[in-house]
Amino acid sequence: MRADLILLCLAYVLSQFFRAFLAVLTQVLDADIGATPADLANASGLWFLVFAAMQIPVGAALDRFGPRRTSGLLLLIGGGGGAALFALATTPLHISLAMGLIGVGCSPVLMASYYIFARSYPPARFATLAALMLGVGSVGNLVAAYPMAWAAETIGWRASLWALAGISSITALGLWVMVQDPPHVEHDEKGSVLDLLRIPALWLIIPLMFVNYMPAAGIRGLWIGPYLSDVFALDTGGIGQATLVMGIAMILGTLVYGPIDRILGTRKWVVFVGSGLGALALFALAFWIDSNAWGAIALMAAIGFFGAAFPVIIAHARSFFPAHLTGRGVTLLNLFGIGGVGVTQFGSGRLHGAVSASDPLLAYQILFAGFGVLVTIGLVIYLFSEDRTD
Repeated sequence: MRADLILLCLAYVLSQFFRAFLAVLTQVLDADIGATPADLANASGLWFLVFAAMQIPVGAALDRFGPRRTSGLLLLIGGGGGAALFALATTPLHISLAMGLIGVGCSPVLMASYYIFARSYPPARFATLAALMLGVGSVGNLVAAYPMAWAAETIGWRASLWALAGISSITALGLWVMVQDPPHVEHDEKGSVLDLLRIPALWLIIPLMFVNYMPAAGIRGLWIGPYLSDVFALDTGGIGQATLVMGIAMILGTLVYGPIDRILGTRKWVVFVGSGLGALALFALAFWIDSNAWGAIALMAAIGFFGAAFPVIIAHARSFFPAHLTGRGVTLLNLFGIGGVGVTQFGSGRLHGAVSASDPLLAYQILFAGFGVLVTIGLVIYLFSEDRTD
C-alpha cells in the first residue's frame, strides 16, 4: 500500500462513517431538533442519492483530471463544509441539506482508489485490492457505532460534528498533495457512459448491483437504531454496541469475499451464493421480528456479512469495461449500488411511517421482508449473467 492509498483509505473511513452515523443519533436528534426516524430516513436517503448522482461527473473527472484533484477538491467542499453545516443544524431540513453536501464530498473517494487499482495493478488483483480498501475503510462503520454514541453523550453531537469537519478538511488537503495520478490513457475514442450501457453483459449485473448493498446499508445506516429502540427498548449505548457488531460483520464479509474469486475461479457464483444467504437472513429477521434482541442482532450481522459482495460485483462488471472508460465504468456501477440505497431509504421511510402508526411491529416486518424480496429479484436476473474472471 502506497502512502496516497493509505490516505484514500482514511478518507473512505470518513465516507463509511457519514453514511452510518445517523443510526446512533436517533434519540438525541429527536430530542434536540425534533428529527423523527422518517426525517432521518430522508436525510440518509438524500446522502445516498446525491452520492449516486455524483458518480457520472466523478467518473468523467477521474478519466479527464485524475483522482488527485477530483477527490481532494470534492472532499474539502462537501465533507468539511457539510459536517460544519450539520453542526449548525436547528431543523430536520438542515440535517438533510448537510447530508446531501456530505454526499458530494464522499462521492469520489472509493472510486478514486478503484480507478488507481484498475489502472496501476494487474486485473486479477482488482477484487482483492478493492475488497481490502472497502474492508479497512469500513472501520468508519465501527467508529460510527459505539464511539459516536459515546462522543454524542460525552461532548455532544454538535462538538462531534465540528471535529469531523476539521478532520475531513485536513484529509482533503492531504489528498490534494499526496495522491499519485496514474498515467493518462492515450486513445482516439472519446467514449461515454452510453458506450458502457451498450454492453449487454452489464444489464444482467446491474440489477443485483442496485439491490445488493441496500439491505446492509439501510439497516446499518439507519433502521437498526429505531428497530432496536422500538421493539426491544435498547438505549443509545445498547444501539451503539449492536451497530458495532453489525459493522464488524460487514468488514469481515468484505475481507472474506475479496480473494474468493481467485481461489474458486469464479465471480458469479461467489456473488450468487453469498447474496442468496443474505436474502435468507432478511426473511428470517422478518419472521422472528420480536423474538430476541441478540438473535435479531445476529441476523443483522449475517445480513451485513453476506451483503458485502460489492467489490466482487464491481470486479465482475469491470472485466467487460474498455480501458479508456475505466473511471466511468466503476463509477457507473457505484451509481447503481449507492443509488439503490438512496431510493430505498426514501421509500422505506414513507413505508415505515405509513404502517407504524397502526402496527409498529408489522412495519419492521414489511421493511425487512421487502429488502429480501428485492435481493431475490436481483439474484434471479443475475443468474443469467456471463461469469468472467481475469
